[in-house]
Amino acid sequence: MAGRPEKHSLTLRGHRTSVSLEAEFWEAFREIAAAEGKSVNALAAEIDAARGMESGLAGAIRVHVLCWYRERARK
Repeated sequence: MAGRPEKHSLTLRGHRTSVSLEAEFWEAFREIAAAEGKSVNALAAEIDAARGMESGLAGAIRVHVLCWYRERARK
């Protein structure tokens, strides 16, 4: 079961920011970045650029993780 969110620092396009996610989401996010041959910062920057202003970065990362795994489950 998910615990309290953990805050981690990221660098997005040269700027530091912090994101709070549950440990399970951090682990899955790192797995996705590795599978795609990207750094966590690069993947976070891609998600940040695509998310629009109506959602926060943490929520956008969670949705990205969910969609990534759902797509693989369908295959």
